Order: sequence, then structure tokens, then C-alpha cells
Amino acid sequence: MRIVLDTNVVVSGLLNPYGHPGRLLDLVLEGWVTLLVDDRIFAEYEVVLRRPKFGFGSSEVGDFLDYVEAESSWIRAKPLIVSLPDPYDLPFLEVAVAGFADSLVTGNVKHFPRQPRRGCRIETPAQSIRRFAREGGQ
Repeated sequence: MRIVLDTNVVVSGLLNPYGHPGRLLDLVLEGWVTLLVDDRIFAEYEVVLRRPKFGFGSSEVGDFLDYVEAESSWIRAKPLIVSLPDPYDLPFLEVAVAGFADSLVTGNVKHFPRQPRRGCRIETPAQSIRRFAREGGQ
């Protein structure tokens, strides 16, 4: 399964490893799921994860980012002509479409178009975990 993780899912997963976002991060780290990123997404992960309000240690953030950098599938995304409520969400949709992602996983489903593009679904972490289990995952 190929997915794009919105930054809010990454933060939630690191803050609470026992919820659905945490389980998705486990699936990525265990190699069951391929994470799709580009430079913009990677930069956002880094900026947000280093915010003091989250309390993540520098080495914890560094280890996570090193893994993402080395093990993710890096995508060259073309611009999409689409208007989103939050323009900062556009890179996530562009990478999902260009990378033929199975899903873009976000805590803000309403920020993205309802109709999937190129078969990419917009899903919550819970929906993504249920689909993974249904399609023969763990």
C-alpha cells in the first residue's frame, strides 16, 4: 500500500503511538506501507515536528526524519489546478496523485476533494487502518 501522510497524522502518531495514527506510523516503519513524500512535505514534517509545543526530542525527530528520507518513495509532483480550503495541503494532494497513492491519510478529510483522483482515496487514519486490514494486511 502506498500512502501520503498529512503532517497532522504524523504528529498524532508520534504523540500517541497507540491510536490509529500511531499504528499507521508503525506500518510505515515496519515496511508494510510505503510512504510517499517530496521536498515540501519533508520540510513541513521537519518544521512542525521541531516545534517546542510538541515536546519531541531532537534525536527523536532526527531519527524519524532520517528514516523518512532514506526509506520513503520520493515523488516529483506536477502542480494540480485545484482550490483547497488550506493551500498548504496542496503538496500532499499533488504527491498522492503523482505517486499513484492508494490513499492520502489526514485528520482533515474535509480539506480535500471528495472525488478521488487516479484511484487515490482521501481517508482518516481509522479508515486507512480498516482498509489495510481488509486488503490482507495485519
